Amino acid sequence: MPNIRHTVWICAAKEVVYRAISTQEGLSSWWTPFTIAKAENGTVSRFTFGNGYFKAMEIKELEPFQTVKWFCVAGADEWIGTLISFELLYADQETLLSIYPEMQGQFEQGSSSWGTLLLFQHDNWEAYSAMFAECSYTWGAFLRSLKLLCETGKGKPWPNQHRV
Repeated sequence: MPNIRHTVWICAAKEVVYRAISTQEGLSSWWTPFTIAKAENGTVSRFTFGNGYFKAMEIKELEPFQTVKWFCVAGADEWIGTLISFELLYADQETLLSIYPEMQGQFEQGSSSWGTLLLFQHDNWEAYSAMFAECSYTWGAFLRSLKLLCETGKGKPWPNQHRV
């Protein structure tokens, strides 16, 4: 099965990033303003986009300041049954560089030597498809929105995630 992976350096404390990926206020500020979410295991969060389209995610795991995992229960057919996870590693660049040397470019452009490395996964896709490719690209845009929110206080949620 194909899976989407993104790794993003965010110059913010893990508590800031965790709130942005686990609370209704945070999710609304970087993914879609039309979010209904409660930060509790077993609850279902709803993310509405244009023309009434929405995705619903069951919260499978919340480990404060470390992990958020969702299981997609509604949305486009290709999304249903996929698992989305956010893992947070807070450390200094030197320590993280010894584990993730490919992150050098992001670290060099960061505004702080300490921060949170976000390891994003969207797993269990049935096949490579046009939707898979588009979602991988768009997740990149949304994760940049998350980075902006955590570093500047203002994200670029839907429908502005692709605007320059």
